[in-house]
Amino acid sequence: MRIVLQRVRKASVTVRDERISEIGAGLLLLVGVARGDGESEADWLAEKVAGLRIMGDEVGKMNLSVKDVEGEILAVSQFTLLADTRKGKRPSFAGAAPPEEAEALFEYFCERLREKGVASVKTGSFGAMMEVALVNDG
Repeated sequence: MRIVLQRVRKASVTVRDERISEIGAGLLLLVGVARGDGESEADWLAEKVAGLRIMGDEVGKMNLSVKDVEGEILAVSQFTLLADTRKGKRPSFAGAAPPEEAEALFEYFCERLREKGVASVKTGSFGAMMEVALVNDG
């Protein structure tokens, strides 16, 4: 699994001109699932993301986790994170898990985040053409 994590003041996902998900302060996660990934990788990443001390404390020092500040997470499936661009001009996505496997593991990962104590975990729409908007925090 591969994740791009961004601290945000707010973020949202729109599909076909309809906003389907949005969060306030917290983390936006772009999540790619690779061939061969399983629950152990999802468990490890959920633990890491939920406990990562990248949120500001009372003096602004990055010392708190998203759980500590009761922040939200917006997780968006993003198979393009598994692109192999080493050869040629067209990326290969052969390293990405098949959609059925990726969706199941993505949902498992989101559930593990909830079990780790994240106040709110929202998602995009798996496999859809999504417009992701964010206001960066940092």
